[in-house]
Amino acid sequence: MIIDLIYGITVFTAIFAIVDPIGNIPIFYSIIQKYSKEEKVKIIKTAIITAIIVLFVFGLFGNYIFMLFQITIPAFRIAGGLLLFRVAFNMLYGVTPGTKTTPIEKEETSEKDTIGIVPMGIPLLAGPGAISTVMLYSSNGDIGNTVIVFISVLATLLITYILLRNIDKIFNKLGRVGSHAISRVMGLILAAIAVQFLINGVHQIVFEWIAELG
Repeated sequence: MIIDLIYGITVFTAIFAIVDPIGNIPIFYSIIQKYSKEEKVKIIKTAIITAIIVLFVFGLFGNYIFMLFQITIPAFRIAGGLLLFRVAFNMLYGVTPGTKTTPIEKEETSEKDTIGIVPMGIPLLAGPGAISTVMLYSSNGDIGNTVIVFISVLATLLITYILLRNIDKIFNKLGRVGSHAISRVMGLILAAIAVQFLINGVHQIVFEWIAELG
């Protein structure tokens, strides 16, 4: 019982640290600040549900999925990095035009419908690190340990949901100028995270190549 408790705390700590809901708050705020309260709630719910589904699926079938499509974790890191960099670029240069045209409105509507899935659900919450961590702890085939992993995922994302639902209260005193400033800074940080994803992916591929040649 004590061993299971210690294991549970270890797993929860690892997943919470890699998902990093507290550190992601400013980034999420920068992404969804232009939407209404109702739209924010919908986007947040979509992000949480997406992350739960992705982490559960990869926790159960991750190795088989990667084998089926011949995908490696480094390739997943690189893809996630490229995806994040596109979002970071938009945040840095503030793509919020003053005069809206029909194509732009259509693009923003499409963005609103998918932003909870990408990039918030994947890869900010359920990124390569979180997926590989869940896969690692679920890989030994022990049902009890797998249940602990899934409970840890649910607990982490419940905390994330609570934090995100109160995101406006955290930033409501900043004002428009402060919000735009944070958006630019977070865009730069997100770009750095994206580049780090790319570096980690390339580094792991090179390391594996060297190991194979050696």
